[in-house]
Amino acid sequence: MPERIATEGIIRHVAEIIIGELKLEDVTPDTFNPDMDLVDELGIDSMDLATIALVLQDEYKIVIDEDDYPKLKTVRFICEYIEEKLAAKC
Repeated sequence: MPERIATEGIIRHVAEIIIGELKLEDVTPDTFNPDMDLVDELGIDSMDLATIALVLQDEYKIVIDEDDYPKLKTVRFICEYIEEKLAAKC
């Protein structure tokens, strides 16, 4: 159960970062669909993704390889990626 809580917390935090960085209006972390394709459905470009990746690196003290950017298609995928990076640090 605590793992699920941690995952939900990361999903919410990543959604907050994306909403803030992209200045999305009428969207909250509660209404943000974690399975929405960020490129195809939200329309973010490579520069937006790079900015989000930099913020995530600072927030979670991880390194996100540029080659991994294409994997970061949804908030849920980003969450899983962050969890893998954090687990590898332990």
